[in-house]
Amino acid sequence: MRAVAKSSRVRELVAVVRCKGGGSHVLTRTFHQQGSFGYRTAREVVVPDYTAAQLQNRTDNAPLLRYVDSMRIHGHRAARIDPLDLMQREEVAALDPTRYGLVDEDKEYNVNGIVWTAPVAEQSDKEELWQLRDIVQYLRTVYVGRIAYEYMHSPSKTERLWFSHLLESEELSGSAPTDQRKRIHALLARSETFDQFLQAKFPNLKRYGLEGGESMLPALDTLFRVASQAGIQHIVLTMPHRGRLNLLTDILEYSPTALFHKIKGGSEFPESYNVSGDVISHLVSSPALRYDGSSNPVKVTLLPNPSHLEAVNPVALGKTRAKQYSLLKTSPGDCMLGDRVMCVQLHGDASFTGQGVVMETLGLSNLPHFTSGGSVHIVVKWVIGYTTPASEARSSLYCSDIGKMIHAPVLHVNGDYPEDVARAVDTAFKYRNYFRKDIIIDLIVYRRWGHNELDEPAFTQPSMYRQIRSRKSVPQLYEDRLVDEGVISREEATTLRSSYKAHLDEQLSKVDDYVSTVALGQGQWKGIVWPADPAAEWDPETGVDGEVLKGIRRASVAVPDGFKIHPRLQRHVKHRLQNVEAGTGLDWATVEAMAFGSLMGEGCDIRISGQDVGRGTFSHRHAMLVDQETEKVVIPLNRELQSEGKLELANSSLSEFAVLGFEYGVSWERPHLLPIWEAQFGDFFNGAQIMIDTFISSAETKWLKQSGLVLLLPHGLDGAGPEHSSSRLERFLQLTNDRFDETYETNVNMGVVFPTTPAQYFHLLRRQMKRNFRKPLIVAAPKGLLRLPAATSSLTDLALRTKFQSVLDDPLSGPNKAGVERVVLLSGKLYYDLAKTRQQMQSTTPLIRIEELCPFPFADLRCILRSYINAKEFVWVQEEPRNQGAYLYVADRVAHVLRSIGHDGELQFKGRREDAVPAPGIGKVYRAQQEGLLKSAFE
Repeated sequence: MRAVAKSSRVRELVAVVRCKGGGSHVLTRTFHQQGSFGYRTAREVVVPDYTAAQLQNRTDNAPLLRYVDSMRIHGHRAARIDPLDLMQREEVAALDPTRYGLVDEDKEYNVNGIVWTAPVAEQSDKEELWQLRDIVQYLRTVYVGRIAYEYMHSPSKTERLWFSHLLESEELSGSAPTDQRKRIHALLARSETFDQFLQAKFPNLKRYGLEGGESMLPALDTLFRVASQAGIQHIVLTMPHRGRLNLLTDILEYSPTALFHKIKGGSEFPESYNVSGDVISHLVSSPALRYDGSSNPVKVTLLPNPSHLEAVNPVALGKTRAKQYSLLKTSPGDCMLGDRVMCVQLHGDASFTGQGVVMETLGLSNLPHFTSGGSVHIVVKWVIGYTTPASEARSSLYCSDIGKMIHAPVLHVNGDYPEDVARAVDTAFKYRNYFRKDIIIDLIVYRRWGHNELDEPAFTQPSMYRQIRSRKSVPQLYEDRLVDEGVISREEATTLRSSYKAHLDEQLSKVDDYVSTVALGQGQWKGIVWPADPAAEWDPETGVDGEVLKGIRRASVAVPDGFKIHPRLQRHVKHRLQNVEAGTGLDWATVEAMAFGSLMGEGCDIRISGQDVGRGTFSHRHAMLVDQETEKVVIPLNRELQSEGKLELANSSLSEFAVLGFEYGVSWERPHLLPIWEAQFGDFFNGAQIMIDTFISSAETKWLKQSGLVLLLPHGLDGAGPEHSSSRLERFLQLTNDRFDETYETNVNMGVVFPTTPAQYFHLLRRQMKRNFRKPLIVAAPKGLLRLPAATSSLTDLALRTKFQSVLDDPLSGPNKAGVERVVLLSGKLYYDLAKTRQQMQSTTPLIRIEELCPFPFADLRCILRSYINAKEFVWVQEEPRNQGAYLYVADRVAHVLRSIGHDGELQFKGRREDAVPAPGIGKVYRAQQEGLLKSAFE
C-alpha cells in the first residue's frame, strides 16, 4: 500500500511545474584567505555523504543509477528550450530506460540514495519504493522541461550532489506567487509598450529594442531581488546594447525625459564639461533598488561600455573586486569575498562565443588576486548574430559551451516562459552564493526585428522570420495566460499599458525644458576634482624626507629570521642595504620600492599586476620573497612597514586584454589605490589595444570617468628583435588629445612619459596619487637601464621639495651655452648611448631630454632652449624608425617652440628610416644601424 501511495503522489507532482522556493538547504560553506589581499573562497562545501545502506542500494540497482545519471547528463539535449523550435535535435538514446535493461514499467525500485526525493536531513535508510514509470516521468519533469541543466561536467562531487539534490528534492507547485506573476507581467507589458512608443515617435531610430527577448527583464529583476534578500548590497552590471533602454527605463530608474533629450540630440552631461558623450545604447544608471524581504536596498551600477562587444566584462570584474577591497581589508573575518558585492554580466550569444576576451575573463574568475566571489552570466541567445546563423557562428552545440573551461554550470531556459526564466535565475543565484563561482544562464529568445529596427532580417533568414511574424509576442502570450487563469483581467492589462504610454507621453513633453545634470565626487571619489577644474593640482611636490626613505629601503629587503631566500638574491639584498647610508647609486627597483613604501605610509594602497610582477620580468623587483624550502611567500614592505596602505602583487595569467581591463576596472572604483599594469615587454600591450582605444584613452571624454591607472611598458631597442623592442609610443601619442598650439587650454586625456632616471620614475608614481584628480599614465619603462650604473639617482633627487621635471637640460652644458651651435633633443634611454658616443667623439653638443611627451612641455622646453642663444641647428634623435616613436608627434610642437624664440622652426631628424617593424631581427644589421644613428647626432 505504501508503494502505491508513493506512486500516486509522484504522478500528481509531476503533472505540475516545479517551483524552487527560497528556503535554505542543508549545505554550508566555508572560506579561507590566500596571499596578501589575495582573498578567495574555499571550494569546501559540507554535504552529507551516502550512508552504507544507500551505497549498497546504489550497487544493487546499478542499472537504475546509470539511467538516472544519464538523465542528469543528457537531459538537456531533449529539453524544450527553443521558443521557435528550430533546434535540430536527434533522438537522445541515453534517455531510454530500456537501454539499461529497465523494461518493466510496473516494477518497483528503491530510489533512496539514487534519486533525491526529500531534504537530506530527513533521509533514512528505509526503502523508498517507486514504480519505474513514475521514476521516468519524474526525472523527465525535472530534466527535460523548459529549463535544461548542465552540471555533471563539474569535477567536484560536492557540486554535482548539490545540484542534483536541489533539483530533485524540492516540493513542486503549479506557478509562482500571484504578486510575482503580476510583477513579471508589468515588466513585460511596459517593455513592449516602451518599444512601441519609441517606434511610433522615433521611427528612424536604431534603438536595439527588446522585442522577442522581454524575458530578460524578469530575469534581472528576479536576480536583483533574491540577491538583495541574501544581503548583497552592490551589483556591478554589464550588458551590450540590445534591450539596454528597456532595462534603464523599466528597472534602473533612468529618466525617460533624459533619454528623449538624448535621442533628440542633447547631451547626457552638462555642456560646461565640454565632453563628447556617447550613443544612447551606452547610457548608464546606478539606482538603489528596494525589494520586499530585504533589509537594505541593493545598488545596481550599470557600467558604460564601448561598442566593442564583451570588452567591458573584465572591467566589471575589476570594479567588483575593488568595491569589496575595503571590506576585506578592514574586516576580513566578518566579510567574505562575494558577501555584499556581485558581478552580473549580460552577453549576446554570438559575442560570447566569438570574442576571445570572454575566455580570458572566465580564466580570471577563480584566480587568487582576481576572483570576485562569482559572477552570474546571462547569455541572451538571440539565435542569430547580426545576420549570421548559429551554424556559421560557432563550432559548439551551445553558445555557453566556452564556460565549461572553468566547469561553470549552465542553465538553458526557454524565454517564452518568464516564470521558468525567474526560476532558473533563482537557482543560479543559489549556486553562486554557495560556491562563490561563476554560473551561466543561457536565455533562449529571438529577435522580432533585424539587427536594428531599420534592418530587414528576411533577406537572410526568411523561414525564421515567417515564423516569428506569425506568432504573438512574449508579453502578449504571458498576458493571455494570466487572463485565462484569472490572475488579472483584460481591463487591468489594458489599463497598465495605456497608463504607461501616457506616462511616456508626459515625459516626452518635458524634453524642451530638460537640463542635464551630473554628480561627481561621490563616495570614494569625494575630494577628487574634475581635471579641468581650476582647483586641479597638476604639478604637486612629490619629494619625501630622506630618513623616511632610508627606512623604507631597509624594510624592502628585510628577510625574516629563519627565512631562506635564493642564494642569488643575497647580492640583491646586500646591494640595496650597502647604499642606504651612502644615499647614492639608487636603481629603478630601489626607488620604486621607496615610492611604494612612502605612499603606503600616507594611507595609499598599491596594486601591481602582470606576468611575474612579484620578481619582475627582468628579475629586478623582488618585491616578494619565497622561502626556498617551504615556498612561503613574504612581501617585506607589508610585513615591515605595518602601514595603513598595503602592497598587492597580482601575478596574473598570460593575458593582456582581460588583465588590463580588470586593472582599469579597479581604477574606476578606488581613486586612493595606485593601480599598475606591467607588460612583460612593451610590445605586448597590443593584445589589449581595444582596452586602450575604447577605455583608457577615451573614457573621460565619453563618460566623465577618471582613472589613475599606470601602464609600465618596457621599451627600447637593444637588439632583441621586432617584438621585444617597442611599446609603440607613436600609437599612444596619436591617441592623446594634446594640442600643439599651447595657447589652447586643454585637459589632456592621458600622460605619456619616457623617464631616464630612477628619480623621475619615483616622482611620477607619487604624482599619480598626490594630484587631486586622476589620469592614466603611460610609461615607456626601462629594460637595459634597470642595472646600468649611469642610470641611477641619489637620495637628494628624491628629497623634500623635489618633483618630476618634464624636460632635463644637459648637466654638462654649464656656463658654455653661448658657444653651442647644435642642440640634440631626444627622449628616453638613448640618452646614455648618446652620452657615451659624445665622449668618444669629444663633442660638446648638449643633449636635451624631453621626459614628458604628453602633455607636451612647451614652457619648460622654451625656457631651456632660449638659453642656447646662438644655436642654429636643432636635431631630434631616436632609435625607432622615422614613422614610429615620438618624432611625428614632437616635430610640430618643437618647431612651434623654436619659432617662439626666434628660430626658423626646422627640426632635423636623425634615426632609422621608415620601416614596417620597430627593429631588425638580424644582429649585424641592428648594430650597424645603431652605430650610424649615434654618430649622426654629432656629425
